Amino acid sequence: MSDIILQNSFYFSNVSNSILYGVVLMLYLSTMQAYLEKRLERRPSDKFYMVFSTILVFLITIFVTTRLVSGQEMWINHPGYPGGASAYFNANMSAWYLTMSAVASTLLQLITDGLLIMRCFTVWHRSYSVVFVPCCLWLSSLVVGILNLITAASPNNNFYEGLKAHVGLVYICLTIGLNVLATCLICGRIIFCARRMRHHFGSEASRDYFTIVAIVVESAVPYTLFGIAFLVSFGLVSYSSIIFLSLYGMFTCISPQMLILRVVRRRAWSAEVAESTALAFATQSTAAPCTASTSSSTV
Repeated sequence: MSDIILQNSFYFSNVSNSILYGVVLMLYLSTMQAYLEKRLERRPSDKFYMVFSTILVFLITIFVTTRLVSGQEMWINHPGYPGGASAYFNANMSAWYLTMSAVASTLLQLITDGLLIMRCFTVWHRSYSVVFVPCCLWLSSLVVGILNLITAASPNNNFYEGLKAHVGLVYICLTIGLNVLATCLICGRIIFCARRMRHHFGSEASRDYFTIVAIVVESAVPYTLFGIAFLVSFGLVSYSSIIFLSLYGMFTCISPQMLILRVVRRRAWSAEVAESTALAFATQSTAAPCTASTSSSTV
């Protein structure tokens, strides 16, 4: 039964990876097209986002390709392995293609989490105190991620038991804890600003930056949700975690790609938007007492 669950999970993960890889390419091409449009004013940060987006596509290509190679080795090249597909999978966890997949996914997570922290820093009007804890979690995940890669490359280590499983669980908890914290901070800030903006200036003024789509994309909600699902399934030592690992890995690329597309199209939060929002709130709050005092003196 475990062999059947493993094969079905691995097959579904490879199919979903192939489909979502097409989504990645579509988002990447749309981003490049938006960047090359002459009607948009170029910003110095655009080149950074273009390079960042290209690195994401390169790493996710390695992730998808190595997962396909793993399926080929398990089903086509070694179909009669003693013990079935699950025995072959567990016996070859340190194979070069799975090690390369782990390196690519770890780099993806680190740079995506870094982008999430940067967006949190921007949305919170460049507040260093807000991103202090996320930065500490990111540094911790960097150290544990390196240890996780070392154990992943070591032979005779099982993904679901032993040292590799314990180090992997700590790493997953750190990265997903960072995802949840950063997502909650960004969502909370955007919702708070949206309510105040609508109260003071009407819904028309907040239409571009305070929609449901803006909240989901800016805070990378799908990325965080699939991470939580993977953490739960991995903690239960279930082969179904392979499916959620693939979805989590793919949205490690898709979520930042959607965010970068919004940035290039000038629909995402920027430092100017956060500063103007804070200035508008400050102006409104200082104007309110003056209005109140004028009304009382008139009476």
